[in-house]
Amino acid sequence: MKLERLISIIFKLLHNEILSASSLADEFQVSSRTIYRDIEAICAAGIPVVSYQGTNGGFGIIEGYKFDKSLMGSYDVLNLITVLSSLLSIFEDKEVEQTIDRLKLLDTNSNNKTLLVDLDSNRTEPNSLMNLRNAINDQRVISFDYVSNKNELTSRQLEPIHLHYKFRNWYLYGYCRERHNYREFRVSRMMSITLTKEKFLRNHDIKDELSYSNNNIDGFEDVVIWVNPNSLAEVLDQFQNSSKVINGDGSMIFTFSVYKPLHAGWLKSILLSFGSGAKIIKPVELQSIILNEAKKIIKVYQDV
Repeated sequence: MKLERLISIIFKLLHNEILSASSLADEFQVSSRTIYRDIEAICAAGIPVVSYQGTNGGFGIIEGYKFDKSLMGSYDVLNLITVLSSLLSIFEDKEVEQTIDRLKLLDTNSNNKTLLVDLDSNRTEPNSLMNLRNAINDQRVISFDYVSNKNELTSRQLEPIHLHYKFRNWYLYGYCRERHNYREFRVSRMMSITLTKEKFLRNHDIKDELSYSNNNIDGFEDVVIWVNPNSLAEVLDQFQNSSKVINGDGSMIFTFSVYKPLHAGWLKSILLSFGSGAKIIKPVELQSIILNEAKKIIKVYQDV
């Protein structure tokens, strides 16, 4: 507890002009004598704490040593707190929690929140993200069963490198021992995740960009869909960052670029979720794919 108290006192001194020994003692529930010993320890560590006499006296850090708050404004601090708090809701990370506490000492408008972040993890098994984070930190090999895009079930062993949140899903990147290469796995499709006792020592390359390169436009095609006025909200939730044209009857035409749309399983699933609220205009081949899938769905329910 002493180390945490010393760190907290240092950040409070950096943030405030003068703090009295009695106020610090009350806050940390210790005696004033303990606070004096803490101040001596902080001075011994090389931080220039000075004592001020008088009615409003106390302890402070000499002005030239103070943190330049202009390097990080209150708005910046608040945004960092918001993002870190969202991570803390998923990962029970004491270091993140301590970082948030320190940042709060620098924030003078902590109640003026204009940004909220919710990293939805309902698509993953309970505690799976925390277990994967621990495996990465401890450099432990993990084993798991995985369902691919082609619905093939395989068993894998992976040397995990990092977690990545994109497209409203968590992904794990690492070295797959079965494929002898680096692979990315969608966490929601990982089952029976087990942290082995084996540690890996090799230095892995960190993949800088997990999405398609902006310089590689080969394979991208425009997808154009007509959307019924009653389905606009649902489609906007999926394709808000697209070109949109409003028709006189309230319907809209959406145009967006997709990598190999005829082979994009995720696109087929989303378009089917719109039901009769949307119709594909182009590519024409995609119409046939959706129509065939709809026929399969009807066949499943033909006995109902």
